Amino acid sequence: MSTAILTYLFVGASFTLYIGIAIWSRAGTTKEFYVAGGGVHPIANGMATAADWMSAASFISMAGIIAFLGYDGSVYLLGWTGGYVLLALLLAPYLRKFGQFTVPDFIGERYYSRAARIVAVICLIFISFTYVAGQMRGVGIVFSRFLEVDITVGVIVGMGVVFVYAVLGGMKGITYTQVAQYCVLIFAYMVPAIFISILITGNPVPQLGLGATVADGSGLSVLAKLDKTLLD
Repeated sequence: MSTAILTYLFVGASFTLYIGIAIWSRAGTTKEFYVAGGGVHPIANGMATAADWMSAASFISMAGIIAFLGYDGSVYLLGWTGGYVLLALLLAPYLRKFGQFTVPDFIGERYYSRAARIVAVICLIFISFTYVAGQMRGVGIVFSRFLEVDITVGVIVGMGVVFVYAVLGGMKGITYTQVAQYCVLIFAYMVPAIFISILITGNPVPQLGLGATVADGSGLSVLAKLDKTLLD
């Protein structure tokens, strides 16, 4: 079986899985659509959040920025991760306590201000558009590589699949779809990291390998070797 056929089968199976999850988790109420009925297990929520972080922006763009800029690119990584932590600690709990479904609703109710709600809507649209534009570009690039189609076609295909499971399943469908994506992404992240760690340090645990010495007989640590490589 050729690589192209295997690729189409894998992509088709992924689409079928996502749409199947959306059909299984169809939203029947407003609460189910916006907050999955409040019944998603914390572990599943954590996996879905992690999948959001390990998205096209991280998997493709962040890796490219760090590869291109070196240590300077890590600023984006820290900001990206820090933003998730701040949202989780400073906004998400209060959004739930107030019983609101969206950030503008929460801001408007919290500060008793229609103007604050409008400002929140404008900020949300701007941020969401910027984020989604980058994500969809990443989707288009991935599909153009795998399916051998134009990037524009890849973006349209990706948007179509997302539209189906987002509209049918709401937040519940999105959450469990993200759980499935987490399983794929964590595998895609860990396998190269493990093998690179084995090749460079002989240690199969990347976190431990980062602090180990390079297995080339130089006696340098991995970080010192990276510094030397960047400076050279």
